[in-house]
Amino acid sequence: MTILPISIPTIGRIDGDAGMVPLQQCSDGQFVAGKNGVQAIVATGDRKVEFVAFEDNTIAYVKSALGYPAYYPVHTVHIDSPVSAVLMDLDGTSVHSEAFWIWIIQLSIASLIDKPNFELEEADLPHVSGHSVSEHLQYCINKYCPDRTVEQARVFYFQHTEREMQAILDGHGRTGAFTPTPGLKEFLLELKASKIKIALVTSGLYQKAWPEIVSAFQTLDLGDPKEFYDAIITAGFAIRKGEAGTLGELSPKPHPWLYAEAARVGLGIDFAQRHHVIGIEDSGAGVCSIRLAGFAPIGFAGGNINESGTRALCTHSVDRFEQVLALL
Repeated sequence: MTILPISIPTIGRIDGDAGMVPLQQCSDGQFVAGKNGVQAIVATGDRKVEFVAFEDNTIAYVKSALGYPAYYPVHTVHIDSPVSAVLMDLDGTSVHSEAFWIWIIQLSIASLIDKPNFELEEADLPHVSGHSVSEHLQYCINKYCPDRTVEQARVFYFQHTEREMQAILDGHGRTGAFTPTPGLKEFLLELKASKIKIALVTSGLYQKAWPEIVSAFQTLDLGDPKEFYDAIITAGFAIRKGEAGTLGELSPKPHPWLYAEAARVGLGIDFAQRHHVIGIEDSGAGVCSIRLAGFAPIGFAGGNINESGTRALCTHSVDRFEQVLALL
């Protein structure tokens, strides 16, 4: 069994208080510590990502509640000047909205099991934020109604989401659903003035993310977000019977693809220039996503980074946007 503290190639030192968990073997059984060149195996505190360390390289195993895990190389990260692009998370980093989306998950499960007074427990919260809708729902199904399916739950999820999002756009939705993070406007305007590209990256489906972005920009009086941001990447459109959908439920954070697409496709930044890019996240899944995409993650306070055991994956930790500007 791996003993902390330990130095993991391409990641660095993992201290005993980092919240990461030593493992004897990967949960899929493919790698065992001390065999076939494996030096150590550690998992994030929430067990979503497992890191397999060899003598001079490390790979990451991203688990999947829906049965499609994947392995990725873990690249070294650092910040080179000048910073050319900032990749920003939406929920929890740019906008305070986690409570709203957790409420939608709760409503969906309440409808699924036909118990209007159903409430999630405190212990559920780390598992119903930061990942894909389907993974949030699958977690709840596994715990509360294993005889139901995620497909059944998604029907109720989109019913509640469409109703509540339309109400917000109409001006009579849930009070305080989407509140811009303090200092966001000043931060964005400073990036613009410095000619640093900005991409907004969310695991949220377009149907839920776009009204949230619009609402925040209306509050900030920043105009059209499509004109302001250099790229906006969401998890796409939901796959539903009778409609065309896009990939997003099996490849969200902590997989690297949303952040990788934002930088390479959205902003046109070559992988070789990745050290001139930073990512800002408040969730453990987001931190892993940035890190696996090859960028330097800046951990933003207020989310579940400590609870998920991903603090050691951040190059810096901040409480305010002004601190991010100081790093640039």
